[in-house]
Amino acid sequence: ELTAAWSRHVSAVPGVEAMSFRDGFGEGDKPLAVRLIHRDREALDNAANAVADMLGGYDGVRGVDSGVATGKPQLDFTLTDEGRAAGLTPAAAARQGRDAIHGAEALRQQRGRDELRVMVRLPRAERQSLGVLDTLILRTPAGGQMPLSEAISVSPGRARTSISRMNGQRVLEVTGEVDTNVTNANAIVADLAPRMSTEILPQHPGLTWTFEGEYRDQMDTFEDLGTGYALAMLVIFGLLAIPFGSYVQPLIVMSAIPFGFIGALVGHILLGYNLNIITMFGVVALSGVVVNDSLVLVVTANRWRERNPEGSAFDAMLNAGRRRFRPILLTSITTFCGLSPMIFETSVQAKFLVPMAISIGFGILFATFVILLIVPSLYLVVEDLRSIVRRINPPEDHTAASDSSQ
Repeated sequence: ELTAAWSRHVSAVPGVEAMSFRDGFGEGDKPLAVRLIHRDREALDNAANAVADMLGGYDGVRGVDSGVATGKPQLDFTLTDEGRAAGLTPAAAARQGRDAIHGAEALRQQRGRDELRVMVRLPRAERQSLGVLDTLILRTPAGGQMPLSEAISVSPGRARTSISRMNGQRVLEVTGEVDTNVTNANAIVADLAPRMSTEILPQHPGLTWTFEGEYRDQMDTFEDLGTGYALAMLVIFGLLAIPFGSYVQPLIVMSAIPFGFIGALVGHILLGYNLNIITMFGVVALSGVVVNDSLVLVVTANRWRERNPEGSAFDAMLNAGRRRFRPILLTSITTFCGLSPMIFETSVQAKFLVPMAISIGFGILFATFVILLIVPSLYLVVEDLRSIVRRINPPEDHTAASDSSQ
């Protein structure tokens, strides 16, 4: 709120090229950053200004910087034909002008441990205005003298403060801040991508672009997280398949994981939080926790069937539900209650951890109630399918086959 109010009440400051107001935890990358690449400087500047205007049209986007810097003011010197005819070179003319303004070293003396340099230059009064360019006299290689105004053409210009290149091409980054109370950067990126292809690229041939800043960091993190998450799911499946001695029952147990995702999403919606990378960390942790309830339910049903071989799968799951309903429910509720202080914490120091706590707390709470319905149903569905397979392909009676052969 302070940042938004501050930016509204500060008008344009003369001489300032870019001004940004940002709130956050530490100094990170820009929420919005579009990198533009083109060989031609003028075309790149025009494209950057067009993208900046496009970003400025989104609600909640402020502090847009096109990256086009006018640079520091300077005077550009060009040697005239008269100066060349007099034998002057650009290096010689520049050296004489520098000696007059900055000074030429005339003497260097040692005083103890210090070295003293004596510089010879024009008096201070003659060096404090640009009028010195009209009166400065240059020496020609032949020993003559020539006014600087005749030997050199002076024109105003700009010096680039920095020039960024990538693979031999100029690069500019258009950046902007995002008011998270109005929108989020991912929504803007999703809408901006097709507009770049249809509105910007046709007008600037040869232009290439990429999203950078926080979006690039998120994509890199998601890529690494996806690889690690797939490996974790494979490990969980293996750890469940070994004791079960089955490839199907681990899938029944792991069927609770998607419902944990839904619970995490519902929790963010209810509490008004946007999904971010911390949310994904919480979802990954949730995947390892949410399988516990369904694991307890399936193991109890399997043990009951081992003790009662003649019993049905329905009776086994019914017995497991009666025996494990209270432990499952209490475990999930106590886990949510343990996380609730962090979920409802409002301090700035803990705010970045809240999405992770929401993912785990609401995910396990939501998945628990679904587990008590979905897991028994899937367990019975699998048993029904097995029964159908056994009826279609009955096991061979090895004893009868042996008697007939005798």
